[in-house]
Amino acid sequence: MHRTSKFRLLVLACVALLPSFLKRPCYRLFFGYQIGRRVRVGLSIIDARACQIDDDSRIGHLNVIIGVENLKLGDHVKIGHLNIIRGGAEVSLGRYSELMRMNEINSIPEPDAVNPVDPKFTLGNGSIITTGHKIDFTDRVEIGRRTIIGGRNSSIWTHNRQRTLPIKIGEFAYVGSEIRMAPGSALPSRCVVGIGAVVTKKIDAEGSLIAGVPAKPIKELSVEDRFLIERKTRPDLPDDV
Repeated sequence: MHRTSKFRLLVLACVALLPSFLKRPCYRLFFGYQIGRRVRVGLSIIDARACQIDDDSRIGHLNVIIGVENLKLGDHVKIGHLNIIRGGAEVSLGRYSELMRMNEINSIPEPDAVNPVDPKFTLGNGSIITTGHKIDFTDRVEIGRRTIIGGRNSSIWTHNRQRTLPIKIGEFAYVGSEIRMAPGSALPSRCVVGIGAVVTKKIDAEGSLIAGVPAKPIKELSVEDRFLIERKTRPDLPDDV
């Protein structure tokens, strides 16, 4: 996590008040950000040592992105409002991914960690995080392509006192409300995770309904279930995503 001076934050806050057509050249000129065409940024603070935002991405109001070393947003990314992204070596949101509202994605510096850490957060192409979720990426968190972190109030954390372990969620997964994922846990591709599940380990059962405390595979997904998780996550999602 890079340290942000008060002066830099003041300048970023002033830039946040400008309309998008003025924000783009200010970010490029004063901060060296790479900003694509037709990018729109609302009343939000974007603070990163290096930043790349590709064409047609949208960032809404009252978002705070602070202390990130390397921020990468693919084309057509949508960030809603009242989200916090803080710290970490890299935050990458893939093409056509979406971060809706009131989510907290946070990397907590852990100077006493007894193992090497890799503080990177990756949201796959076409994936969605809905509302009120908390994700700690003191260590690596990877969310695969066209996966939905749905409902509300799920928690994903990678650190436990002085030890960290990465977390991975596969592609075409649907994760329901109030899920808990412990350090080192993983979910397979093409799965559905039931409300309130607590995932404490790596689960390899692709194509399954996963639920319970602790979570485990319950049954194989039906043809109808598979159709639901493989449908497009956004109406504007191109076929190649």
